[in-house]
Amino acid sequence: MSIEVLCVFQYMQLQVIIDSPELFIGHDALNEWLYVDWRGEYDQDLSRATCRRMLETIQVWPCTKILNDNSSITRTTVQLTQWGVQWLEDMLAAGLHFIAWVLPRDLVARQTTEDIVHAIDRPRVGTFDDVASAYIWLQQQRPVLYDPVLK
Repeated sequence: MSIEVLCVFQYMQLQVIIDSPELFIGHDALNEWLYVDWRGEYDQDLSRATCRRMLETIQVWPCTKILNDNSSITRTTVQLTQWGVQWLEDMLAAGLHFIAWVLPRDLVARQTTEDIVHAIDRPRVGTFDDVASAYIWLQQQRPVLYDPVLK
């Protein structure tokens, strides 16, 4: 874990939900969001398993925001598939409005992640090189109440 992440953790009071070698998920009650730290190598199967765990978590710990930290991903071969589109719909249905997405440091993994992020219309996604910038952006986001009757 980097010094920058440790400094940001001072401001996040995380209740640990999952802590495994490949994944950390914590709930920050003060900021009302989930912090998700992906670690190591990810293929399509591990990514789907992680996404399922994120969905299960947001259903138990409802929130509108996720700080999605991919800075510890060392390699990924993930692509956005129909399964991923449905997962995003499920996350939206669970109440997700915003993702602050910290990009991987590895150049190839970063490009793969950027390709996925650019294909996402909803929820609103901001991309960042560091956790501190993602934290600040996510704090500033306010859910917009949408009434489908009023267009």
